[in-house]
Amino acid sequence: MEFSPLPVSTFVGAFLLAFPALFSIVNPVGAALIFHQMLADHPAETRKRLAPTIALYAFFILLGSLLLGGYVLNFFGVSLGALRVAGGLVVAIRAWALLMAPEEHEERKADQASSPAKARAEDMAFFPLTMPFTTGPGAISVAIALSSQRPVEGHSVIPFFMGASLAVAVIALMVWVFYRASDRVLSLLGVNGARVMSRLMAFLLMCIGVQIVASGVEALVTQFLATR
Repeated sequence: MEFSPLPVSTFVGAFLLAFPALFSIVNPVGAALIFHQMLADHPAETRKRLAPTIALYAFFILLGSLLLGGYVLNFFGVSLGALRVAGGLVVAIRAWALLMAPEEHEERKADQASSPAKARAEDMAFFPLTMPFTTGPGAISVAIALSSQRPVEGHSVIPFFMGASLAVAVIALMVWVFYRASDRVLSLLGVNGARVMSRLMAFLLMCIGVQIVASGVEALVTQFLATR
């Protein structure tokens, strides 16, 4: 039995596109440091108990945005090309903010997570530790922008979403691992090390955003020329 190389290529390409983009915006390494700080008054067992719950919530939020976000916008008449341009601009703008001032991004996430400081740790698992701290509007918009990169051909759509969904699963797994071991991350990497990594990943995220914009512009130009 022979298999077409296209689905495999689409699967791998989708994973390689989605993983660095989602890793850059979620930043499980840097987020683990803030997670540890926000739960510093709780025992280590509490952080370990919350880590899988937050990872599971994050997985479903990102997966839902990835699988349904693009189709919802298309339902409202937004073309695939326009969605790619808008999504790419959102990704690039957020990447620029992360690249220029990662400290402000960290402080904003910490402020969002510390608002219900008096709540029990278990009550904080979804809000604010998952939403908006781990997977906030930025991560959701990136996932929707990634969904706009789905192939037009029907036989390539499923491998694309399988590869992107695998990237979401890996990100959720990393959230689980790094949140669970947040004390070790803090001792090994430190705040400055996390910020250096954030800047490197933010630059990669900006490149991905520009690539999405370019593919959107190409689609719009092709559509315009086809109607002439």
